Amino acid sequence: MLSYEQVAWARRLKIRHLESFLVLDEAGTLTEAAVRMHMTQSAISHWLSDLEELVGMPLVTRGRRIQLTAAGVIMKRLAVSVLGDISRTQLELGAVAEGRTARLHIGSVWAGVARGVPQALAQFQALHPHISVTVSESPFGHLLEGLANKQLDVVVGSLDARAHHPRLQHRELFEDNVCLVVGRASRFWDAAGPVRLADLLQERWIMPPKGTLMRSQLDTALLDSGVPWLLPKVETAAITTLQALVHQGDYVGVCSQAMAEYQAALGTLRILPLDRAIRFGPVGVVWSRDNAAEAVQLFVEHITRSVDRPAPQTLSHL
Repeated sequence: MLSYEQVAWARRLKIRHLESFLVLDEAGTLTEAAVRMHMTQSAISHWLSDLEELVGMPLVTRGRRIQLTAAGVIMKRLAVSVLGDISRTQLELGAVAEGRTARLHIGSVWAGVARGVPQALAQFQALHPHISVTVSESPFGHLLEGLANKQLDVVVGSLDARAHHPRLQHRELFEDNVCLVVGRASRFWDAAGPVRLADLLQERWIMPPKGTLMRSQLDTALLDSGVPWLLPKVETAAITTLQALVHQGDYVGVCSQAMAEYQAALGTLRILPLDRAIRFGPVGVVWSRDNAAEAVQLFVEHITRSVDRPAPQTLSHL
């Protein structure tokens, strides 16, 4: 049990302290933070000084741009956690006021949206009609940030090293590949035989952003094929942008096999047959260990049971 001395410093802590501190960290300067908070610069400085006095040590180093000290990093973690809980509580109270007893925030990458999430979600809500659900689509890194600041409850994404953080739990759903797709404006729309990556050097590429797992796996495959580097015409994490562009010009797009198969079945895209498979890796469901909400556990159990796990195929055989 915590002693009085351990929590005494926080008894004077106010939400305004934490809110001002987070805004200051994001803004980088007192002037910009004051603008965002609709306060004077002296007022922001007062809240910061007051917080540092409560903590008993400097939280920032003052210069051209403010930098967090080691203590400041710790306080930022507290601020994100507390304000995230407050935001979640407000939404839950609103749900209760509207007659809804639970709310679930789900984030998913393209592959999850294409294979599993919509079907699992429809079945889940048929079983649990009292749970209201919000779904967001984004790259996996952004989704994990949402999980950390408690804006999301569950994430469906690639189970790379980031998913193995001690504060996270995960379950694998299926294996996925990286896939090349084209639209009706492409000269490859009716391609029948396997195409070599090395023969696509001069094509107009639509690629995922740098730093994403899919982009890294594609870059590795290109290197293995003797293509040291390609300059994409477009970088995007939005499947709607990719869909629109491949029908407007002779582009080669990159997406997950799960999404490619889903769009090919609808007739909106066609998979470009390759002479090799490009492994993306496992896709799974991820959630925070400290999130004990019943809705989270129910959804994890349901999507784990309901999502098919076909082995990834060699793309030239699709």
